[in-house]
Amino acid sequence: MAKIDRTILINAPVEKVFDYLLQPTNLPEIWPSLIEVKDVKQTPQHVGDTFNWAYKMAGMRFEGETKTQEYVANKRIVTKGTGSIPSTFVYTFERENGHTRFHEEVEYTIPGQLLGKLSERFVLKVNEDDTDAFLANLKARMEI
Repeated sequence: MAKIDRTILINAPVEKVFDYLLQPTNLPEIWPSLIEVKDVKQTPQHVGDTFNWAYKMAGMRFEGETKTQEYVANKRIVTKGTGSIPSTFVYTFERENGHTRFHEEVEYTIPGQLLGKLSERFVLKVNEDDTDAFLANLKARMEI
Protein backbone atom coordinates (compact mmCIF):
# COMPACT_ATOMS: atom_id res chain seq x y z
CA MET A 1 0.00 0.00 0.00
CA ALA A 2 1.12 3.51 -0.77
CA LYS A 3 0.88 6.16 1.95
CA ILE A 4 0.58 9.93 1.99
CA ASP A 5 0.70 11.96 5.21
CA ARG A 6 0.18 15.74 5.19
CA THR A 7 -0.71 18.53 7.64
CA ILE A 8 -1.75 22.13 6.96
CA LEU A 9 -2.78 25.07 9.14
CA ILE A 10 -5.97 26.74 7.90
CA ASN A 11 -7.04 30.19 9.06
CA ALA A 12 -10.65 29.14 9.68
CA PRO A 13 -12.57 27.57 12.58
CA VAL A 14 -12.61 23.79 12.90
CA GLU A 15 -16.41 23.69 12.43
CA LYS A 16 -16.20 25.38 9.03
CA VAL A 17 -13.49 23.05 7.70
CA PHE A 18 -15.11 19.95 9.17
CA ASP A 19 -18.59 20.76 7.81
CA TYR A 20 -17.18 21.48 4.36
CA LEU A 21 -15.31 18.16 4.14
CA LEU A 22 -18.28 16.25 5.54
CA GLN A 23 -20.15 17.04 2.29
CA PRO A 24 -18.73 14.78 -0.46
CA THR A 25 -20.23 17.00 -3.18
CA ASN A 26 -17.71 19.70 -2.18
CA LEU A 27 -14.70 17.48 -2.91
CA PRO A 28 -14.50 17.89 -6.73
CA GLU A 29 -14.29 21.65 -6.17
CA ILE A 30 -10.94 21.33 -4.37
CA TRP A 31 -9.55 17.93 -5.40
CA PRO A 32 -8.07 18.23 -8.90
CA SER A 33 -8.26 14.55 -9.88
CA LEU A 34 -11.66 13.79 -8.39
CA ILE A 35 -13.91 14.22 -11.41
CA GLU A 36 -17.27 13.08 -10.08
CA VAL A 37 -19.18 12.45 -6.84
CA LYS A 38 -22.68 10.97 -7.03
CA ASP A 39 -25.21 8.81 -5.20
CA VAL A 40 -24.46 10.48 -1.85
CA LYS A 41 -26.26 8.83 1.06
CA GLN A 42 -25.91 10.39 4.51
CA THR A 43 -27.33 9.50 7.90
CA PRO A 44 -27.70 11.63 11.05
CA GLN A 45 -24.85 9.68 12.72
CA HIS A 46 -22.67 9.80 9.55
CA VAL A 47 -21.08 6.39 10.21
CA GLY A 48 -22.16 4.41 7.17
CA ASP A 49 -22.49 7.45 4.87
CA THR A 50 -21.59 6.51 1.29
CA PHE A 51 -20.90 8.09 -2.07
CA ASN A 52 -19.70 6.92 -5.45
CA TRP A 53 -16.79 8.62 -7.17
CA ALA A 54 -14.80 8.81 -10.37
CA TYR A 55 -11.12 9.68 -10.14
CA LYS A 56 -8.46 10.28 -12.75
CA MET A 57 -5.03 8.92 -11.84
CA ALA A 58 -2.17 9.45 -14.28
CA GLY A 59 -4.68 10.00 -17.09
CA MET A 60 -6.81 6.89 -16.48
CA ARG A 61 -10.36 6.89 -15.06
CA PHE A 62 -11.18 4.81 -11.99
CA GLU A 63 -14.45 4.41 -10.07
CA GLY A 64 -15.51 3.23 -6.66
CA GLU A 65 -17.45 3.84 -3.48
CA THR A 66 -16.42 5.48 -0.22
CA LYS A 67 -18.02 4.65 3.13
CA THR A 68 -17.55 6.52 6.42
CA GLN A 69 -16.12 4.16 9.05
CA GLU A 70 -15.62 6.59 11.91
CA TYR A 71 -17.07 10.01 12.72
CA VAL A 72 -16.24 12.24 15.68
CA ALA A 73 -17.78 15.70 15.21
CA ASN A 74 -15.19 18.41 14.55
CA LYS A 75 -12.35 16.00 15.32
CA ARG A 76 -12.06 13.00 13.00
CA ILE A 77 -13.46 11.36 9.87
CA VAL A 78 -12.27 7.96 8.63
CA THR A 79 -13.44 6.62 5.27
CA LYS A 80 -12.76 3.44 3.35
CA GLY A 81 -12.82 3.35 -0.44
CA THR A 82 -13.57 0.26 -2.48
CA GLY A 83 -13.58 -0.35 -6.20
CA SER A 84 -10.76 0.52 -8.57
CA ILE A 85 -8.59 2.17 -5.89
CA PRO A 86 -8.91 0.57 -2.44
CA SER A 87 -8.10 3.27 0.11
CA THR A 88 -8.43 4.55 3.65
CA PHE A 89 -8.55 8.27 4.44
CA VAL A 90 -8.11 9.62 7.96
CA TYR A 91 -8.89 13.31 8.44
CA THR A 92 -8.16 14.87 11.83
CA PHE A 93 -9.04 18.41 12.89
CA GLU A 94 -7.41 20.26 15.79
CA ARG A 95 -8.17 23.73 17.13
CA GLU A 96 -5.14 25.97 17.24
CA ASN A 97 -5.62 29.62 18.27
CA GLY A 98 -8.84 29.99 16.27
CA HIS A 99 -7.36 28.13 13.30
CA THR A 100 -7.63 24.52 12.18
CA ARG A 101 -4.69 22.16 12.01
CA PHE A 102 -5.89 19.67 9.41
CA HIS A 103 -4.10 16.35 9.06
CA GLU A 104 -4.69 13.87 6.26
CA GLU A 105 -3.39 10.30 6.19
CA VAL A 106 -4.09 8.22 3.10
CA GLU A 107 -3.32 4.59 2.40
CA TYR A 108 -4.20 3.30 -1.05
CA THR A 109 -3.43 0.61 -3.56
CA ILE A 110 -2.11 1.75 -6.92
CA PRO A 111 -4.24 0.12 -9.63
CA GLY A 112 -2.32 -2.68 -11.36
CA GLN A 113 -3.16 -1.46 -14.86
CA LEU A 114 -1.28 1.78 -14.12
CA LEU A 115 1.84 -0.03 -13.02
CA GLY A 116 1.88 -1.92 -16.30
CA LYS A 117 2.20 1.41 -18.14
CA LEU A 118 3.95 3.73 -15.68
CA SER A 119 6.57 3.45 -12.98
CA GLU A 120 5.37 3.24 -9.39
CA ARG A 121 7.64 6.14 -8.49
CA PHE A 122 5.94 8.37 -11.08
CA VAL A 123 2.43 7.44 -9.91
CA LEU A 124 3.36 8.07 -6.26
CA LYS A 125 4.74 11.52 -7.15
CA VAL A 126 1.61 12.44 -9.14
CA ASN A 127 -0.60 11.42 -6.20
CA GLU A 128 1.51 13.34 -3.68
CA ASP A 129 1.28 16.46 -5.89
CA ASP A 130 -2.49 15.96 -6.15
CA THR A 131 -2.75 15.75 -2.35
CA ASP A 132 -0.71 18.93 -1.96
CA ALA A 133 -3.05 20.69 -4.43
CA PHE A 134 -6.08 19.36 -2.51
CA LEU A 135 -4.76 20.85 0.74
CA ALA A 136 -3.81 24.17 -0.86
CA ASN A 137 -7.27 24.41 -2.45
CA LEU A 138 -8.98 23.53 0.84
CA LYS A 139 -6.98 26.23 2.61
CA ALA A 140 -7.82 28.82 -0.06
CA ARG A 141 -11.51 27.88 -0.04
CA MET A 142 -11.80 28.02 3.76
CA GLU A 143 -9.92 31.30 4.15
CA ILE A 144 -12.30 33.27 1.94
